[in-house]
Amino acid sequence: MGGYKMSRKQRGQLIRIIVCLSAFAALFIVDRATDGWARMIDGRYGWLLAFGLYLAVYAAIGYDVIWRAVRNIAHGQVFDENFLMCVATLGAFALAIYRGATGMEIEGFDEACAVLLFYQVGEWFQSYATGKSRKSISALMDIRPDYANVLRGGAAMTVDPSEVGVGEVILVNPGEKIPLDGRVVEGESSLDTKALTGESLPRDVAAGDAVVSGSVNLTSQLKIEVQKEFYDSAVSKILDLVENAAEQKSKAENFITKFARYYTPAVVAVALLLAVIPGAVTGDWSTWVYRALSFLVVSCPCALVISVPLTFFAGIGAASKCGILVKGSNYLEKFDKANVFVFDKTGTLTKGSFAVTAVMPESDREEILRLAAAAERDSSHPIARSIVAAYGGQPDGGYSLTNIAGEGICACGEDGEILCGNERLMTERGVAFDKVDAAGTVVYVAKNGKLKGVLVIEDELKPESAEVIFGLNSMGCRTVMLTGDNARVADSVAARVGVSEVKSSLLPADKVAEVEKLLSSEKKGDGLCFVGDGINDAPVLMRADIGIAMGGVGSDAAIEASDIVLMKDDLRGIPTAKRIARKTMGIVLQNIVFALAIKAVILILSAFGITNMWFAVFGDVGVAVLAILNAMRANGIAHRR
Repeated sequence: MGGYKMSRKQRGQLIRIIVCLSAFAALFIVDRATDGWARMIDGRYGWLLAFGLYLAVYAAIGYDVIWRAVRNIAHGQVFDENFLMCVATLGAFALAIYRGATGMEIEGFDEACAVLLFYQVGEWFQSYATGKSRKSISALMDIRPDYANVLRGGAAMTVDPSEVGVGEVILVNPGEKIPLDGRVVEGESSLDTKALTGESLPRDVAAGDAVVSGSVNLTSQLKIEVQKEFYDSAVSKILDLVENAAEQKSKAENFITKFARYYTPAVVAVALLLAVIPGAVTGDWSTWVYRALSFLVVSCPCALVISVPLTFFAGIGAASKCGILVKGSNYLEKFDKANVFVFDKTGTLTKGSFAVTAVMPESDREEILRLAAAAERDSSHPIARSIVAAYGGQPDGGYSLTNIAGEGICACGEDGEILCGNERLMTERGVAFDKVDAAGTVVYVAKNGKLKGVLVIEDELKPESAEVIFGLNSMGCRTVMLTGDNARVADSVAARVGVSEVKSSLLPADKVAEVEKLLSSEKKGDGLCFVGDGINDAPVLMRADIGIAMGGVGSDAAIEASDIVLMKDDLRGIPTAKRIARKTMGIVLQNIVFALAIKAVILILSAFGITNMWFAVFGDVGVAVLAILNAMRANGIAHRR
């Protein structure tokens, strides 16, 4: 996600880190290049110079950490990373003061400053990484409309979108966001829907077309009749989904939260015992207190507490960039385990619109379509519209049209009679025909008592359906199609797309029952994903382990009932989301294993005095930075195959 710009707060924090790091480097170099700052002033109190210089750096870089620790303690939240940093660094300062006051070699001032400096570096990396991840999600937040131009009393008034009622007409000028869902009543324009769907190409709209809030009007002024109030609009529901995504935490995040809750007090107790017991036995208090402080520094759980949620956040951001809305990290985690994919047919594997798929005989295609279009030209039935669309020209007029319920249409004109309908119509009118056995709807076309040809009309498959099903099957996933259509149509679609199982003639309640059967047969660790259009499938979407809704824009049920919404209405979002989930979980596991392994090693070495506080700084901040950088890789998952 190139092009991310730091916030003012991030820039200020970076400047503070650079200034303090430069001052610390200068102090450290002089300290190591000479006999030390304490030697520059003769006498017993020479260490005060080193104390004053390092304290200035410490205060400049760590005042906010100290303040957060004090504030959290006041609120009853004692054991967190701020507390550990304060105890470790203030302890190091106290140890250095003790050593200086007793005439021993000073040790601790530079380490205390270094711990806070590099801790702040880690915090800055976290802030920067979160900002980059948030950028793709904030693109969705930019769809929030600020105002609406509503036409009242013949004039345009600028009001808050929540003040506009259903049925009112709003004016949207070029460059403005559409504030409410509605229908274009006047004007033609192109809309930028990228923030909603991730689709880069503009969408052309004209009078009669439905438009959704959050789209940007690009070229011409539009008048839109409002069909939904703001609270019920697509933009409002999407914003609510995005804003609440962080509340749905994964098992991994919950584990890390619980782990830190018990881990931090435990390591504080161990560090206290490490300082007291060996110190009391040997009498070498300064050595064992120093080891205990090093132990505290490396034991800070920052790497886990920061990187695991950040990885999920980055994964959700990568999905948002592709027009895939994930309601929370728990759904991303579940989707990684999904191995049973159940699909609705109409509107999911198919377009939900009819089309002429065969004309017999093909040699008379134009003539058959011309006759059928003439008969069907005034009908609003989806099959009739598909016939007129297949003809492509202006249907012949001059016919008197009679609709025969349950059979078809009879069109009478000067050149004779056209019959367009099913087998029953042909039989009753005495037209000789050979029955055609096809999966779709069969329409017979006759003129003046003689059969001219046959049309086969089917619900169109989405072009990507077979590709996606093949991809899931090749990954070892089980694919199932559930539909209310009859067995012949269902089997035909299943064969063309390649699903491994099909259940037909199902009512919505039957679909829930079938999903229940599949869920009951799941093995531990399996996951069932249902993919539907989010309109008639809300009960099944909610019952499945993961519900994915197609065509989220404008679909209330999709946004409310599903766990993942494919805003592009493109099935290829499923393998994309699967790839994002898999890579995200892989990075989470890498960070957990890496952080725990490195910390365990350095904790043991610190306890035995093999390493010093500088090594402990790497064990804490270095591991945290590496884990954060690894988490940031999740931002680019969507672009890697």
